[in-house]
Amino acid sequence: MNDQFSEVFKKLRQIMLPYATRLNCKEDTDQKLSIYTNHIKNNQKRMWFGGVEINKNYVSYHLMPVYVNPDLLQNISPELKKRMQGKSCFNFKSVEEQLFAELEELTKKGYKDFEDRRYC
Repeated sequence: MNDQFSEVFKKLRQIMLPYATRLNCKEDTDQKLSIYTNHIKNNQKRMWFGGVEINKNYVSYHLMPVYVNPDLLQNISPELKKRMQGKSCFNFKSVEEQLFAELEELTKKGYKDFEDRRYC
């Protein structure tokens, strides 16, 4: 495993980890963290809140509240926007403290949005 990616994963995991105790942590390893809400969808499965995962070329930070409510992305920096892939995934190859702080705030807002929607 890439040591640099391991450090990125650790930092991003720390942002997501507080929600693991409030919600349903399905997986927590040294390469992946996956958290689901308490909301049961029509297919009888829990709604995914988000997670962090080490991939071959980057570390992914998934945050489903921004998929459900794209308005949460209105005020993100252009730098964080550049890290987006798809509608709810942010990819990193190195530790970027400023962007991680912004991502932490976005995650808090996302959790609050999911609470307001009664998904948590």
